[in-house]
Amino acid sequence: MVTGFLGCLGAIKENKCLLLSFFIVLLVILLAELILLILFFVYMDKVNENAKKDLKEGLLLYNTENNVGLKNAWNIIQAEMHCCGVTDYTDWYPVLGENTVPDRCCMENSQGCGRNSTTLLWRTGCYERVKMWFDENKNVLGTVGMCILIMQILGMAFSMTLFQHIHRTGKKYDA
Repeated sequence: MVTGFLGCLGAIKENKCLLLSFFIVLLVILLAELILLILFFVYMDKVNENAKKDLKEGLLLYNTENNVGLKNAWNIIQAEMHCCGVTDYTDWYPVLGENTVPDRCCMENSQGCGRNSTTLLWRTGCYERVKMWFDENKNVLGTVGMCILIMQILGMAFSMTLFQHIHRTGKKYDA
């Protein structure tokens, strides 16, 4: 919001300082995004490892009090993605007990279907399903990323164009 405010106010008031600040902030954001993207791909194995570990630790909080949001999130993901656990349904055994999984892991969801049930469960882990979803939708995600990149570059180009125009015309303000 602050970045957009700098750009809008700088353009409306034709203020070189605000336009230059807008350009610099957009440049810093763009460079940070590129660095994070490169680091993500360089350390992909560690990201996968840590994500699995953190998700499994999150499973342990499933039945604790004050974690209704976490419980609902796991239930929604398992129901929508047709998956169970992080790597597979056995991830739930240390949390809920032997041969017990959340009811949302059942292919036909009903009250208590996750107790002592191993036959009609989603076998695929949610981590793999989410990775498959990202892989299936990488074109859409790439297109959205490219659109954001183009918008940032256009914002930088227009702010510099206006900055140069103001500089050439010699507008000066007493403020």
